[in-house]
Amino acid sequence: MSSVLEGIADEIIGRAAGAKRFLVAIAGPPGAGKSTLADNMAKALIAKGESAEVLPMDGFHMDNAVLIEKGLLKRKGVPESFDVRAFLDIVKAVRAADQEVLVPVFDRSREIAIASARIVSPDHRFIVIEGNYLLFNQGKWAELEGMFDYSIMLAPPMEVLEQRLWERWRGYKLDDEAAGAKVYGNDLPNGRLILENRRPADFTIDIVQG
Repeated sequence: MSSVLEGIADEIIGRAAGAKRFLVAIAGPPGAGKSTLADNMAKALIAKGESAEVLPMDGFHMDNAVLIEKGLLKRKGVPESFDVRAFLDIVKAVRAADQEVLVPVFDRSREIAIASARIVSPDHRFIVIEGNYLLFNQGKWAELEGMFDYSIMLAPPMEVLEQRLWERWRGYKLDDEAAGAKVYGNDLPNGRLILENRRPADFTIDIVQG
C-alpha cells in the first residue's frame, strides 16, 4: 500500500500545480479504511514538503437527541442522519482558503461530535476530506459534485467490510448481539447504498491493506 500511497501523493502534488488550496476526497463504506488512508495521505504529503490537514465528514453526525426526535437513532450513519447543509457550507469555506475554519470531529467511543475540534488554516495547502457520502449521487449530497480536486474511492469486497465492522464494534466492547445489530442492521446496508450510488472517482482502491 505504501507504494500506491506514494504514487497517489505524487499525482496529487502534480495536479495541484500552483494552486493555493487543493481538496482531496476519500470516500467509501463504513469500515473501508477511510480515516487511516486520510491520515496516511496527509502524512505522505507533509513528508514531501507540503502542508496538509484532514477534515472528517463524521463530525457532521446529528446529535443523538436529534436522531431520536427524527426516529433515526438506530439508523445512525444513513445519509439523512448528517447535517449535510452545514457540511456543504464548511467545504465551501475551506475551498475558499481565505480564513481559518474550525471543524467538528466525531468521537466514536462516545458517539458524539465535538464542535470546533480541529483547525483548517489558510496555510494548509492540501485538505484531505474523508467520509462515506463524498461521492454519493443522491439528495443534497449530490451538491458536492465538482467541489473536490481529486477523489479516491475505497471499495473493498463486502466480506472484508463485514469482518472489519465486526472488529470495530467488538473493539468498542459491544457484545455479539449489539455488534451484529450495528453491522447488519446499519453499516453493511449503508455500505451497499454507497457502492451502488457513487460518482466516478479519480482513483479506486478495491483492496486496502491494514
